[in-house]
Amino acid sequence: MKSRLFALGVLVVLTVSACGQGAAGQAPLPTTEKVVVGGSAAGTVPPAVLDPCALLSPQDRSSAGLNVLGVPKEINGARACDWTVPATFGVTVTVDEKNGLADLEIARKTATKIKVGDRQALKVADKKAADGTCAVLLGMGEKASVQIDVSNTNFTDTTLACERAVTVAGLAEPKLP
Repeated sequence: MKSRLFALGVLVVLTVSACGQGAAGQAPLPTTEKVVVGGSAAGTVPPAVLDPCALLSPQDRSSAGLNVLGVPKEINGARACDWTVPATFGVTVTVDEKNGLADLEIARKTATKIKVGDRQALKVADKKAADGTCAVLLGMGEKASVQIDVSNTNFTDTTLACERAVTVAGLAEPKLP
């Protein structure tokens, strides 16, 4: 009887100590945390596992006109997700944990400051080129950003590309840390 109680006690201790650690063999999920630099809050640091494909739920994709699943990829060392609607348009969402809005190299004549939710953002489009492309860049603190790039398949109608980019940015923004 004592050996059964001992075994049960060991099982309870092991079970309780494993709480919050995920499935066996998996690392615990990271949390978003505030970082203090020089005595002031520098903003929220995104967790290392922020998945750009998860920034758009099935309902979000439907709202944005994306009837396809996203394909994970990497762009210049940053995690990205690409949705391509055949013969219509494509969207790429890139999570850049090393460059804030001020760090991104952008031709200033193509950038317009906007707000998406409560976040500072830039809408980037070359209206003179009228090439059917547009990007919305969302700031995540001083040293991180999320970039939403839209390209129309026929490379025309930059205004429509920007409408789509702003829509996707608005859907993704509430999910950002």
